[in-house]
Amino acid sequence: MSENESTSLSQLIHDARGPLNRISMNAELIKLILENDMPKEKGIEALNKILIACQDCSQSLQNISEFNHGK
Repeated sequence: MSENESTSLSQLIHDARGPLNRISMNAELIKLILENDMPKEKGIEALNKILIACQDCSQSLQNISEFNHGK
């Protein structure tokens, strides 16, 4: 693997971590909301953010797959 390919792959992996971090943070938020009997709207907002982050992660994985097949 060339240095350019390695850098590109590292960037794609970095891009996939962002959505995973958002999923984790919002799951923690939902946990706090449920534990503290906070308004359910806050939980619904966090769940919507998780769903969007899942879609983003799926796209990042698709980009990694395309990069891998393009080699």
